[in-house]
Amino acid sequence: MDSNRTFGEMPLPLFQPAPDEAAPVPLAPGKAPSYLADHRARLRDRFLAGGASAMPDYELLELVLFRAIPRQDVKPLARRLIETFGDLNRVLTAPAARLEQVSGVGPAVVTELKIVEAAAQRMARARVMHRPVLSGWDALLDYCHTAMAHREIEQFRVLYLDRKNVLIADEEQARGTVDHVPVYPREIIRRALELNASALILVHNHPSGDPTPSDADITMTARIAQAADSMGITIHDHLIIGKSRELSFRSQGLL
Repeated sequence: MDSNRTFGEMPLPLFQPAPDEAAPVPLAPGKAPSYLADHRARLRDRFLAGGASAMPDYELLELVLFRAIPRQDVKPLARRLIETFGDLNRVLTAPAARLEQVSGVGPAVVTELKIVEAAAQRMARARVMHRPVLSGWDALLDYCHTAMAHREIEQFRVLYLDRKNVLIADEEQARGTVDHVPVYPREIIRRALELNASALILVHNHPSGDPTPSDADITMTARIAQAADSMGITIHDHLIIGKSRELSFRSQGLL
């Protein structure tokens, strides 16, 4: 026994694990092992040299997790997240509460994921805001999928257009449950008049992944179209966003 150590003293650990570390490996303070640093450097170099197209989802996710968990191998966590949610898009858009149920995920990881999600949505939105929508339809669909395709509850958005079909406002009108969202035609038209909008595009998602409209969707769209028509406002389309495809009321002859 060491005569210099008093009774009850315990040796101090070599590290203090971060909140997001699920199974930490003892490391020297502030320093990651060389194999881990080398792996991260190689992954970053591959990304910078070839971009994201040749990288699987879990490796892109690793790059995001590097900042949240600086001194641990994050590949197992990246794979767990992909296995749990299906793909990178679903990981980024998953609710914080569900993310935190995955072993190894804490506030730092959730924050990094939500920063990436917000950046992606903002970039997609910038491609359509204050631009003619009908001539940039593909960009609009990309934005709608980015913002809504992987939501776990229904969300109803209204895109307000001016006389030149330039998008002047994109507003969430309501959120609901996994299979229902309350929509109020009077509020939609009132807001259109406030914005001096001449046309609307209605958008909502189906968390089930299937964009086939329900009878309630068709009835609700008809009510909004009737209210809009009485005020001289055009409904260009109603889009239902599924997991991998969308449905257009206009193209289906439902509007």
